[in-house]
Amino acid sequence: MTKQEIREAVLEILKDIAPDEDLSNLNDDVSFREQMELDSMDFLDIVMELRRRYHVDIPEEEYTALASMTSTVEYLAPKMENIEK
Repeated sequence: MTKQEIREAVLEILKDIAPDEDLSNLNDDVSFREQMELDSMDFLDIVMELRRRYHVDIPEEEYTALASMTSTVEYLAPKMENIEK
Protein backbone atom coordinates (compact mmCIF):
# COMPACT_ATOMS: atom_id res chain seq x y z
CA MET A 1 0.00 0.00 0.00
CA THR A 2 1.11 3.54 -0.66
CA LYS A 3 1.17 6.14 2.09
CA GLN A 4 -1.98 7.70 0.61
CA GLU A 5 -3.74 4.31 0.66
CA ILE A 6 -2.67 3.80 4.26
CA ARG A 7 -4.04 7.23 5.16
CA GLU A 8 -7.35 6.37 3.50
CA ALA A 9 -7.46 3.03 5.33
CA VAL A 10 -6.88 4.76 8.67
CA LEU A 11 -9.61 7.29 7.84
CA GLU A 12 -12.02 4.43 7.12
CA ILE A 13 -11.25 2.90 10.49
CA LEU A 14 -11.69 6.26 12.23
CA LYS A 15 -15.06 6.72 10.52
CA ASP A 16 -16.16 3.32 11.77
CA ILE A 17 -14.98 3.90 15.32
CA ALA A 18 -16.12 7.52 15.63
CA PRO A 19 -18.98 7.92 13.14
CA ASP A 20 -20.08 11.26 14.61
CA GLU A 21 -16.69 12.91 14.11
CA ASP A 22 -16.12 15.30 11.22
CA LEU A 23 -12.88 14.08 9.67
CA SER A 24 -12.90 16.52 6.76
CA ASN A 25 -10.74 19.02 8.66
CA LEU A 26 -8.40 16.50 10.23
CA ASN A 27 -4.92 17.97 10.66
CA ASP A 28 -2.45 15.17 9.93
CA ASP A 29 0.20 16.65 12.23
CA VAL A 30 -1.98 17.06 15.34
CA SER A 31 -2.72 14.11 17.60
CA PHE A 32 -5.99 12.30 17.09
CA ARG A 33 -6.89 12.79 20.75
CA GLU A 34 -6.53 16.57 20.47
CA GLN A 35 -8.85 16.66 17.45
CA MET A 36 -11.34 13.93 18.23
CA GLU A 37 -13.13 12.61 21.25
CA LEU A 38 -11.27 9.32 21.44
CA ASP A 39 -10.81 7.44 24.66
CA SER A 40 -8.37 4.61 25.31
CA MET A 41 -10.91 1.99 24.21
CA ASP A 42 -11.42 3.80 20.88
CA PHE A 43 -7.67 3.87 20.41
CA LEU A 44 -7.46 0.16 21.13
CA ASP A 45 -10.25 -0.39 18.59
CA ILE A 46 -8.11 1.34 15.97
CA VAL A 47 -5.22 -1.01 16.71
CA MET A 48 -7.52 -4.04 16.63
CA GLU A 49 -9.07 -2.99 13.31
CA LEU A 50 -5.62 -2.58 11.76
CA ARG A 51 -4.83 -6.09 12.94
CA ARG A 52 -8.15 -7.53 11.74
CA ARG A 53 -8.27 -5.82 8.33
CA TYR A 54 -4.60 -5.78 7.39
CA HIS A 55 -2.94 -8.34 9.70
CA VAL A 56 -0.63 -5.66 11.09
CA ASP A 57 0.71 -6.46 14.54
CA ILE A 58 1.42 -3.40 16.66
CA PRO A 59 3.13 -4.08 20.00
CA GLU A 60 1.67 -2.16 22.93
CA GLU A 61 4.95 -0.34 23.53
CA GLU A 62 4.67 1.15 20.03
CA TYR A 63 1.12 2.50 20.36
CA THR A 64 2.52 6.02 20.82
CA ALA A 65 3.64 5.88 17.16
CA LEU A 66 -0.06 6.12 16.25
CA ALA A 67 -0.62 9.52 17.83
CA SER A 68 -1.34 11.52 14.67
CA MET A 69 -2.13 10.69 11.07
CA THR A 70 1.39 11.60 9.97
CA SER A 71 3.08 9.43 12.60
CA THR A 72 0.61 6.60 11.99
CA VAL A 73 1.22 6.54 8.24
CA GLU A 74 5.00 6.73 8.74
CA TYR A 75 4.87 3.90 11.27
CA LEU A 76 2.59 1.69 9.15
CA ALA A 77 4.28 2.30 5.76
CA PRO A 78 7.02 -0.35 6.14
CA LYS A 79 4.57 -2.80 7.77
CA MET A 80 1.98 -2.43 5.01
CA GLU A 81 4.12 -1.89 1.90
CA ASN A 82 3.41 -5.39 0.56
CA ILE A 83 -0.34 -5.32 1.26
CA GLU A 84 -2.66 -4.95 -1.69
CA LYS A 85 -5.50 -2.53 -1.19
